[in-house]
Amino acid sequence: MKKITLIFGLLLIAQFANAQDTCGTASPITAAGLYVISGIDGSEVPGPICTENGAVPSNRPPAGEWYAYTPTQDYTVTVSTNIVQNTPKVDTRFHVYTGTCGSLVCYAGDDDSGSNYSSVSSFNVTANTTYYIAFDNRWTSNGFTFQVIENPVIVPPVTPISYVSQSIPSIVSQYNMCVVDMNGDHIDDIAGVSQGNLRINVQQNGGGFVATDYPITGASKMPSWSLAAGDMNKDGFNDLLLGAGNGLSFWKSNSTGTAYTNSTPGDDIFCQRTNFSDLNNDGHLDGFSCHDIAPNCYYLNDGNNNFTFYQSSVTPGAMNFGTIGGNYATIFMDYDNDGDSDVFVSKCSGPPCEIHRNDGGGVFTDVSAQAGINVTPISSWSSAVADFDNDGDMDIIIGSNGGVRTKFFRNNLDTSNNVEEAFTDITSGSGWDTDTSTNRDYIAYDFDNDGRVDVMGGGNKIMFNQGGGTFASVAYTGVSIGAIGDLNNDGYLDILNGTNVRYAVPNGNNWVKVALTGIQSNSNGIGARIEIYGSWGKQIRDVRSGEGFTYMSSLNTHFGIGTATEIEKIIIKWPSGTVDTINNPAINQSLVVVEGVTLAVDSYTNAEFTLYPNPAQSTIKVKWNTATHTLTSAQIFDLQGRLISKAALTNQKVAVDQLEAGTYIVLLRDENGKDYAQKFIKN
Repeated sequence: MKKITLIFGLLLIAQFANAQDTCGTASPITAAGLYVISGIDGSEVPGPICTENGAVPSNRPPAGEWYAYTPTQDYTVTVSTNIVQNTPKVDTRFHVYTGTCGSLVCYAGDDDSGSNYSSVSSFNVTANTTYYIAFDNRWTSNGFTFQVIENPVIVPPVTPISYVSQSIPSIVSQYNMCVVDMNGDHIDDIAGVSQGNLRINVQQNGGGFVATDYPITGASKMPSWSLAAGDMNKDGFNDLLLGAGNGLSFWKSNSTGTAYTNSTPGDDIFCQRTNFSDLNNDGHLDGFSCHDIAPNCYYLNDGNNNFTFYQSSVTPGAMNFGTIGGNYATIFMDYDNDGDSDVFVSKCSGPPCEIHRNDGGGVFTDVSAQAGINVTPISSWSSAVADFDNDGDMDIIIGSNGGVRTKFFRNNLDTSNNVEEAFTDITSGSGWDTDTSTNRDYIAYDFDNDGRVDVMGGGNKIMFNQGGGTFASVAYTGVSIGAIGDLNNDGYLDILNGTNVRYAVPNGNNWVKVALTGIQSNSNGIGARIEIYGSWGKQIRDVRSGEGFTYMSSLNTHFGIGTATEIEKIIIKWPSGTVDTINNPAINQSLVVVEGVTLAVDSYTNAEFTLYPNPAQSTIKVKWNTATHTLTSAQIFDLQGRLISKAALTNQKVAVDQLEAGTYIVLLRDENGKDYAQKFIKN
């Protein structure tokens, strides 16, 4: 015998004999009050899984509790366990279906949008249609209380972008949370992680995916908290960083992208957000992890697949990324426009958020107080950082995961002085002041291609940027936050929700995508600043690996330009200091930019050295234009940034006889570890 309590102000108790153990015997409920579940032990397992982290069938929970809700008129309904009756909050998960028992269709659901992993979802319902609500015991079998609230239907004035959902049968991994180019063609793929296996769903030219499995030997930490991607060994193929509650694992590609190996350092880190970033700007990506209960950690990459562990304020000589725990998400961004990546750390459970300014040479300075973002109380698991007002600097939206609402800070950067200007809290009247939803993930993208950066967080909605520091909420039934990328290569950003892709329906706005191939800088150009200019003025993006809390989204940089039909120029400011400028690029296209290529369109010399003969047949010689350097290595890349060969090097000569005819880039390294790049032609 199970007990459900329905509270109307007076306490009424109704008894149901196993009435909610299956879909067919689901208990009918209304929005009249609160419902108390004594425990989850139903005999029918919820399925399909509707939440954002949909698991594979073998990992489905063994029990469920079923309810049937039939509204009498159209409403916007909220189902929630994030209520005061659950104190402390309970880690719950639920799914909402339409259809009939035996042929259910996912409609909505939630796992962790409420505080402390509780569940909240709002969705529109139609009068006299039955919706099945199923709680499972994926996280707990204990009892808890939930609430159903009916509100007038929220109808946005105009939906800026709409989505169609498609289930992808080949997405069967345990963790489907990564959208990034994995085969080196600069088109977004889907990388799925399971213990012992990496499944890459490669996007095909013309649509669809082809899946390939890559066995991974040895026990790996699974990305139960977060996942990051980047080319840490500079072979042209992206590698993965998997963050777990007790450490992390690196999955590295071989030089042809046909196999991956596991490296699990064994350091005990309560990983939250993981990232790739070139912390010391040596051209090689380093691994970074927020630490929940201690200072943040990172692994320095020496360029030879050797990683050295450091912990801020603990390891001698470590860079300073804070002295305490409570670190939930790092986002790397250049907030002061000085050309290097600073670090913003979202905090939860007490301590304020932090900004660590990159002063160069491995020195990071905590400027949280001067910047004015160290507000308390705060309860954030991640924040969205972007130029929301298109004034050329990065603003900050500190997300809410319960207790304290989202806060919006405008950057007041003035580069004409040496003063650290404080950010201004502009939350009031922005739309964030009235947003009551919570989530652990907040991400910033131009979802509708109108030229203004929007934000996706909690509540199955997108906060669309209206300009003037204001945002408007638009709800999307069944669409929740996930990994972001262009999964049909049409220039519009799509969303990966578990095994489903939410494809954006083009709305007529124009766009441009930029994919980077670094030579002196890291291969992905992570840390680069990209600027585009046109009738709108200026838009900026920083290339990042890992934002929000959980997911890994595309490393291609996406800009919407609305109804504009021309782009004046695109400027790429690389971490190495190289600046590439592309004048009058065509719109609605993907550009692949190799570092330094635009510096030598008509000339094949630079201030450092000259290559001759150029064009070459069998060897090219290096003539230094200033001080002479001793070369220690030479690598040859094609114009797509792929490593073609490690060339033989003798007496300042580089062998190129093995190359086919074409244009290449040679990357030279001297005795001081400094890299030099230049184009040449092979006849």
